[in-house]
Amino acid sequence: MNRIGIMQPYLFPYLGYYALIQYTDYFVLFDTPQYIRKGWINRNRILDAKGEPCYFTVPVEKAERERSILYTKISNTVNWKQKIEGQLLVYKKKAPYYEQTMSVVADVLNYQGDSICELAGRSIKKVCDYLDIKRQIDFFSKMQIDITTVEQPDEWALYITKALGYETYVNPPGGMSFFRTELYKEHNIDLQFLKIQLQPYVQRNGNFQEGLSIIDAMMFCKPDEIIKMLDNYMIIKE
Repeated sequence: MNRIGIMQPYLFPYLGYYALIQYTDYFVLFDTPQYIRKGWINRNRILDAKGEPCYFTVPVEKAERERSILYTKISNTVNWKQKIEGQLLVYKKKAPYYEQTMSVVADVLNYQGDSICELAGRSIKKVCDYLDIKRQIDFFSKMQIDITTVEQPDEWALYITKALGYETYVNPPGGMSFFRTELYKEHNIDLQFLKIQLQPYVQRNGNFQEGLSIIDAMMFCKPDEIIKMLDNYMIIKE
């Protein structure tokens, strides 16, 4: 094993994100790209009272369009923490692991700063602690590594992988058309794509809704059950 994963820091991401962390040996939170509105940096999905997917959101301050994730600030003019905790109350009667999950969520939301990047990273690391996934996870902006000048978007992962001495770079399958396989081969980097096989678990609402925030899985499943879900994947090579 000599595998690295590199992803933008998402807020309580879905199971596939954690499957990637568990599969790799080292994980980088890529926090320097441009912040994209209505992405997964500051929001994710849970169930509402009707058992339908709905968003919970951490509001961010308005800023110039080119701002990076790293410099995007949380808007603390509204009590968004209380709102998120209120949205999660719908799980209280049906979810067997409500208290344990809310303890993790509260620990994350206890963050006192104004960086959405730090908050999202905190959510990822605290969930890994809860699931006992022991991986080193670092923010790219804090690593101070010297990489070759990047000319194309898919070169970021390539040069970070090389600079850190890893032999395999792993990405979700959604990026397959984005990466130039031959370029990675030229640099002796094995390019892999991890596709999680999402399987239903009992949400106690009639119809299973897949791809929600990890919070939903934590509400209904024990940590060892979630780990088994994360192990259900396939590796694609081009």
